Amino acid sequence: MRYPVLIEAGDERTAWGVIVPDLQGCFSAADTLDDALSAAEESALAWIDAALDEGRSIPSPSAPQKIVAEAPSGTAWILAYICIDPSLLDDTIERVNISLPRRILARLDAQARAAGESRSSYIAHLAALGRAGAL
Repeated sequence: MRYPVLIEAGDERTAWGVIVPDLQGCFSAADTLDDALSAAEESALAWIDAALDEGRSIPSPSAPQKIVAEAPSGTAWILAYICIDPSLLDDTIERVNISLPRRILARLDAQARAAGESRSSYIAHLAALGRAGAL
């Protein structure tokens, strides 16, 4: 999936700025165009991931004509696109096989029971919170 972005050119004193108009508040900046676009992809993924975790819908990419017509005035914007892997938007349940030390598995099971969740839902819950390292 490709989202249109608007780029504000940088120079030796000013960073390149990138906004993702379809994802309200999503932007990035970096010293080079390539780094700014990479940062915009990371920012968009984080925005989408947070929206999914909060149960919000993800806006479809707008037509480039709409993006250009609604661009903030006062800047010579450059239109470009960032790519978002559609599989990152897919909440389909998938069975996986993992190997863990028994002591870690026992700890996971105890924590899942205390939380009133199954092992699978507890692991998914930890990952969604970004706390997988807290085990």
